[in-house]
Amino acid sequence: MTAPTVDRGGDVAGAGDALAAEELVEELGGPSPLWRWVGTPVVLAGVCAALYVYVQGQDLDRIEEAALNAPMIRQRVLEHLELTAVSTFFVIVIAVPLGMLVTRPATRRLAPAVLAVANVGQSIPSIGILVLLAVVVGIGFEQAITALVLYAVLPVLRNTMVGLDQVDRSLIEAGRGMGMTARQVLLRIELPLAVPVMLAGIRTALVINVGTAALATFIGAGGLGWIINQGNIHDRTPVLVTGSVLTAVVALALDWIAGIVEDLLRPKGT
Repeated sequence: MTAPTVDRGGDVAGAGDALAAEELVEELGGPSPLWRWVGTPVVLAGVCAALYVYVQGQDLDRIEEAALNAPMIRQRVLEHLELTAVSTFFVIVIAVPLGMLVTRPATRRLAPAVLAVANVGQSIPSIGILVLLAVVVGIGFEQAITALVLYAVLPVLRNTMVGLDQVDRSLIEAGRGMGMTARQVLLRIELPLAVPVMLAGIRTALVINVGTAALATFIGAGGLGWIINQGNIHDRTPVLVTGSVLTAVVALALDWIAGIVEDLLRPKGT
């Protein structure tokens, strides 16, 4: 076997090419996520096309036609998206500032109690929260949003706390040594470094809300759960399949969008 050629610096020939390639990848910010951005919508489009062909091939009766016409499906999808978007917005508004608060030195002792309260929402089954709210405060969109927020707040809260706690303390001390205030250190050092972990928690909460929103139909909030329930109570397989597949498609589509946002907002080098 021929020995590798060695230059005057003692480097193996070809190492320079490898180093140049590594520098190019680093300069470009790592491998392109384009393949992940394109693959998912292609698959989901194929699933929707297959579902359309399946439904069109069925001999639908009056009940099935009432549940599976285009205006009805559009209405239920929009209701589901509204439930998911509004509840996730309030989860972020509540959990992120609260996570920031309980990681400050003066209020850190409150962290166990706050996490214990947030864990209550996750320990109770989602349908249980919906039923309790329906009994106590009634039914409707607002009650469904409250239940979704209670159920999904924990991942965002916990990831915010973990993301902030894992920031290297030497970086914080360096910022303070440069004359930054505690607020400036939080906004310019801690939060940017905690963004990847925080985004992962928000993405998890988003997917949780898509699934839980399917149960909102039981308290009069509509959504794709209405289609699933119609297929169940009337024993109509095409309706049940359509509602279930569309719920899964919405969940995967929103997770795909959240993944793109996560890639775009992630600080370079993390």
